[in-house]
Amino acid sequence: MADSTVVSDQQPPGSGQTTPSRGPYIAVVTNRNTNLVIRGFMLFSIGVFLALVLNLLQVQRNVTLFPPDVISSIFSSAWWVPPCCGTASAMIGLLYPCIDSRLGEPHKFKREWSSVMRCVAVFVGINHASAKVDFANNVQLSLTLAALSIGLWWTFDRSRSGFGLGVVIALLATLSTQLLVYNGVFQYTSPDFLYIRSWLPCIFFAGVITMGNIGRQLALKSSNIEP
Repeated sequence: MADSTVVSDQQPPGSGQTTPSRGPYIAVVTNRNTNLVIRGFMLFSIGVFLALVLNLLQVQRNVTLFPPDVISSIFSSAWWVPPCCGTASAMIGLLYPCIDSRLGEPHKFKREWSSVMRCVAVFVGINHASAKVDFANNVQLSLTLAALSIGLWWTFDRSRSGFGLGVVIALLATLSTQLLVYNGVFQYTSPDFLYIRSWLPCIFFAGVITMGNIGRQLALKSSNIEP
């Protein structure tokens, strides 16, 4: 009698176990430190690119003014802006999955790259609206961007840790910007919140949520990496 047993490494349909999502890269990298460096470099590069593009929108609409002697790139941005944004993006992107791991609450909401790309598109749209759309006053603009930023979190994140980190980092970034403007590094036209625009914390919050989602997606492979 012929042996009809079929050997398969797939899970039975009713086993209740699911295969975890995998990151799209470095499948052959099994060292945790190397994996961390690669993810950090990718996040840094994404942050630099977004900083150049988004700062171009602000400068073109005369929202942000830099002294003429520090404007040195084709995107009309001071040389230090992209590296600072890239470093912050790397830190945020690495921090989010780390916090998820510490809390024992892996983020599973909309964990696919199509969702992450939509999140990036919405973030760019929010930033564009801050520079392009004309409102009767800054209060209306700030409230609108706040609603859009919270909507971005609700649509693509919905985690308490993500919201909390987003608020804390946005406040710290706003304070840092206030200090930079106070010391004359650059300035905002028509400031209405001390030295800056009142909608800036909303932009920071949306950016933190966006980079957190990218960092989480890049870290999907990390759970199977050897130390």
